[in-house]
Amino acid sequence: MNVFGVDIGGSGIKGAPVDLERGDLAEPRHKVLTPQPATPDGVAGCVAEVVENFGWSGPVGVTFPGVVTGSTIRTAANVDKAWIDVDAGKLIGDRLGGLPVTVLNDADAAGVAEMTFGAGRGRKGTVILLTLGTGIGSALFVDGRLVPNTELGHLELKGHDAEKRASTKAKDDEGLSWEHWATRRLQKYLAHVEMLFSPELFIIGGGVSRKADRFLPLIEGIRAEIVPAGLRNNAGIVGAAMAAQAR
Repeated sequence: MNVFGVDIGGSGIKGAPVDLERGDLAEPRHKVLTPQPATPDGVAGCVAEVVENFGWSGPVGVTFPGVVTGSTIRTAANVDKAWIDVDAGKLIGDRLGGLPVTVLNDADAAGVAEMTFGAGRGRKGTVILLTLGTGIGSALFVDGRLVPNTELGHLELKGHDAEKRASTKAKDDEGLSWEHWATRRLQKYLAHVEMLFSPELFIIGGGVSRKADRFLPLIEGIRAEIVPAGLRNNAGIVGAAMAAQAR
């Protein structure tokens, strides 16, 4: 069965039909740039562009980079603050001509997909997925059950939101080498999260997961196992489609 998934990020919005038996994209994804500023109307228009590119007419799952309760947005760290208190399901559904839309936190979506089809499949205990990109998203699982909307990218690190120091955007903006970023930024962030939650497994997602061999071997002193996301940067799309099916 195919269901459509859309992943809204701070820099790009991507989506595709997902084969939920295989846990993979049924067709190559279509991506557009996130509008700047990333206002509700602007982003909703881009989501509609992605969905309409496939001529899709069924349920749609959509991820959002912030806290989501029901389909209402509660925080908006890397998009326009006008999103706060917006019913994103209704807004996007209206732009899609009334299609049923399910909205959830972006990292939670990626985590659910990884726990079902990817690097977390069959794992018990405490598992934390971290998506590294424009910010840092997080998904926390205990014996396979999601604790939603954790937003661990906003933990304080050196007096700042952790994502301002340890995201891949911070690496790129500051021109940091892989070694500097991995050992002085990401490693310290992982150690802080490990101190708080003592996970058995960290799953590293986001676009940078494609280059895991460039930085994961550099990280030391973390007791938990650290692995790249099995679905790489498609995990959010897959998880969004799973949420739409479960609605």
